[in-house]
Amino acid sequence: MKALLLSVYMSIWFAIGTIPHASAANLANGAKLFNANCSACHMGGNNVIISSKTLKKEALEKYGMASLDAITTQVTNGKNAMPSFRSRLNDVQIDDIANYVINQSQQGW
Repeated sequence: MKALLLSVYMSIWFAIGTIPHASAANLANGAKLFNANCSACHMGGNNVIISSKTLKKEALEKYGMASLDAITTQVTNGKNAMPSFRSRLNDVQIDDIANYVINQSQQGW
C-alpha cells in the first residue's frame, strides 16, 4: 500500500512539475553544488560512465531513482562507479542537489 501511495504521489508530482519543499534558494544552491561536484559525470543530466542511467525523468523512473530519497541516498552513499559524497557535502547540500536533479529532470534538462 505504501509503495502504491508513493507511486501515485510521484506521478502527480511529476505531472504538475512542482517540488514540495524546494525553494528558489535551494535550487540555486543545488545548481551551484551540482556544477561543482556532479557535472563532470552528469553534465546536462547525462551520464558519461553508464550512458543509459542518466538523470533524465524517464531514466530516473526506469531505474527507481525518481524520488528525493533515492537520489539523496545515492549521492550520500554512492553506488557502483559513483563515489559517496558523504565526506564532502553535508545533509543540506545533498538535499539541495537532490531537489535540483528532480527539478531539472522535470524540466527536461
